[in-house]
Amino acid sequence: MQKNIAILGSTGSIGKNVLEVVRLYPGRFRVLGLAAGNNIKLLREQIEAFNPQLVSVANQQLAAELAAELAAELATALPAEWRERIVFGNKGNEQVATLPEIDTVISAIVGAAGLLPTFAAIQAGKNIALANKETMVMAGDLINQAVQRHKVSLLPIDSEHSAIAQAIGAGRREEVAKIILTASGGPFRNMPAKNFWEVTPDQAMNHPNWSMGKKISIDSATLMNKGLEVIEARWLFNMEVENIEVLIHPQSIVHSMVEFIDGSVIAQMGIPDMRIPIAYALSYPERLRLNLPRLNLQKCGELTFAAPDFERFPALKLAYQVCKRGGILPAVLNAANEIAVESFLAGRIRFPEIALVVSETVSKTPQQEANDITAVLEADLTARMLAESIVEAIFIKTRQKMGKDNDTPPLPPRSDSFSTNR
Repeated sequence: MQKNIAILGSTGSIGKNVLEVVRLYPGRFRVLGLAAGNNIKLLREQIEAFNPQLVSVANQQLAAELAAELAAELATALPAEWRERIVFGNKGNEQVATLPEIDTVISAIVGAAGLLPTFAAIQAGKNIALANKETMVMAGDLINQAVQRHKVSLLPIDSEHSAIAQAIGAGRREEVAKIILTASGGPFRNMPAKNFWEVTPDQAMNHPNWSMGKKISIDSATLMNKGLEVIEARWLFNMEVENIEVLIHPQSIVHSMVEFIDGSVIAQMGIPDMRIPIAYALSYPERLRLNLPRLNLQKCGELTFAAPDFERFPALKLAYQVCKRGGILPAVLNAANEIAVESFLAGRIRFPEIALVVSETVSKTPQQEANDITAVLEADLTARMLAESIVEAIFIKTRQKMGKDNDTPPLPPRSDSFSTNR
């Protein structure tokens, strides 16, 4: 049976890999909706290849540019038709996610911007293939309630959580004693902490094993990505955070493990290629044949595991603490991290100050329950403003120390990863 899908984040690394899987099985999947950001060049190519019913871009100007480009290329009556098929902004993403004919939504928008369209898709009765971990970090309990209420499925695409979902099948859920998330350790796992102050964005984005976008690459370098995955796993698998362990596994061959109450440990292994967990989420409970290199254990060499250094990578420790406290704080952690990462990429703060900005934002936020999505969104917005003020204070203090206070450039504009148009 053909499955109708929409892809939120179609021009990102996950979205492109999803479309690679679709190309392998055109009779199994039909792409009806695509939501992209600013990369209309690639989106136009995707439109030509898959002819979706509806596409979304970041803003109205890009929507007009895309319509004009399609009109110029086709030189037919299509422009008028496509004006009805191009939407924009957060509302546009929600429209793509809730198209009536869609069976499954691949949620792969980076950051907090993925929350609302994913939530809207669940409410519309769509099954979710989830690559946007922030959805579960910010509102995991609310998402679980919605999934149960609307009787839809939610399958993870992240390699670690896909591995856990597969390994859990070796027993019953109540027999799981512990979840073990593996982490590559990022590009700085062996770098002395004193050298972190000199780290550049290009160095931080140079992941040793995976090809990823800017934001997730920085998160991997700070180990915040693994911290977010801990919070995500807590909700995806209904596991208390005390029973979720992180191990540094530089080879990225064992994608994660599950320990059962009898002491058995089940691991999911494979080459580091996102098409494997993507195909699993799209075709579950079947598996698709993929023309990828097979894992050759003889050539892997040693597979090593080590405990993470919480002192060198405080972001991971902070994520554990926030997960235990719960409420709105995971949303605050995520929002502050997005601001801090953007500020680091813009040269406003240094690498160790990413975790500092997040820590200060969390510590200055009063505890509050996340009773509904509105409370989560308000916490997100407040945390962003607070984090920006902390970044500004750090930036000014650094400039003063360097004797360049009079040459201070303005702060970059607010993040567009979660605009106020909601």
